[in-house]
Amino acid sequence: MSPNPNIFWFRRDLRLADNPALLAALDDSDGDVAPIFVVDATFAAPAGPTRVAYLRHTLESLDRALGGRLIVRSGDPAKELATLARDVGARTVYATTDYGPEGRRRDERVRRELGRANVDVVFVDSPYAVTPGTVTTKAGTPCRVFGAFRRGWELRPLVTPLDAPGHVDWHGAESLSLDVLSATSSTRRPGYFASLPDGPASPPVGVGEAAAHEQLAAFSSLVDGYDVQRDVPGADETSKLSPFLRFGVLHPRQVLAALERRSPGAVVYRSEICWREFYADVMFHHPDSVRRVLQPSLENLRVDRDQRSVQRFHAWALGETGYPLVDAGMRQLLEEGWMHNRARMVCASFLVKHLHLDWRWGARWFMWRLIDGDVASNQHGWQWTAGTGTDAAPFHRVFNPTRQAERFDGDGRYVHRYVPELAGVPAPQCLQPGGGAGIFAPAGYVAPIVDAATERDEALARFAETRALAKAES
Repeated sequence: MSPNPNIFWFRRDLRLADNPALLAALDDSDGDVAPIFVVDATFAAPAGPTRVAYLRHTLESLDRALGGRLIVRSGDPAKELATLARDVGARTVYATTDYGPEGRRRDERVRRELGRANVDVVFVDSPYAVTPGTVTTKAGTPCRVFGAFRRGWELRPLVTPLDAPGHVDWHGAESLSLDVLSATSSTRRPGYFASLPDGPASPPVGVGEAAAHEQLAAFSSLVDGYDVQRDVPGADETSKLSPFLRFGVLHPRQVLAALERRSPGAVVYRSEICWREFYADVMFHHPDSVRRVLQPSLENLRVDRDQRSVQRFHAWALGETGYPLVDAGMRQLLEEGWMHNRARMVCASFLVKHLHLDWRWGARWFMWRLIDGDVASNQHGWQWTAGTGTDAAPFHRVFNPTRQAERFDGDGRYVHRYVPELAGVPAPQCLQPGGGAGIFAPAGYVAPIVDAATERDEALARFAETRALAKAES
């Protein structure tokens, strides 16, 4: 052991392989590092029990990889890191740079407060293949649309992933039980979903680095058909790598390197990774977009907030709208803590365009339930669908839930899997509002809570109203 070990502060990089910040900490201390994870209520609050449980299992896997030496503390990171530094005699804390708005504020405060205790804080690398703020237009300004961002992103060379460190005798210290995760996560939920059931979910993927690389290898054999199959929820051929990327169990560099070929499917999947990084870049430049619309002209779009709206929100969240594809997606979210991306877009569009509810209501429910809940991807994905974000032709896109079902779940596999009331109803009847009619009419399935055509017209009327108001005020 060296006389002055370093501290490595695990955050969104819960892995050993391709972890430049961890390797820097080891190199700077002759391999003597105290690994710590701090449970911070600021970041635990938006996560419901499903993501908290998934995080716990991920940390347990990391702890095993560290020989049982992961130090768990809870509270203010600055105080906990300062205490650990004093206890083990550390002079430097290493961590991966956080580019989220809350993370940046926290890290600046941690750096400042530890500096008073003569402890340096060194931030290295990022959770992205291309660091937010790196890609700009030719004029040096942030990219406002995905196409421009992707052109610049593609020009950045792919860095070869690094190996995990060899044998390390990790520096131990007093540690809390991971039970503190559940105790710290918020039980205070907003009124519009406070009474919704929140039972445990069964995630569709495993946990930890080994499981992540197994999932990556499995997807590698499917990726060449990704361009065709990615929009078919019943095919179950998406990567399901998002939970591992969310917690940094995999780095995007590792994914891109493993799938570095030019088949149409691989190219399309690469663009999905790019979308994730685009949204991180947008949030970096516009931190208030987590809660505020990116399109100021739609700031005053009229939304419903009465008691009937809360009832409709509950029907949506429980998968009881009477629109089979929407209900299948929302029930998958409840059962698995995950949802197919095509279903995410349809469900989000239905909430905003057909139920006329605030996109932030849906975004917060997704963040509560999703094991891969990532603030940049979630908030900006919702804004894209709601028409308030980065899309060049935003609000007029209204996903028709029935046509979407007929196009992407034509054989009814997805609906049959997640809406048991319709399991005996063949396609295309099972894809229709209320599950169809006639001799196949299902017993026990709900009637549609709204008429989609009527509410589409209402959504467009509200958009026209808001646009006219913005024009009059300009």
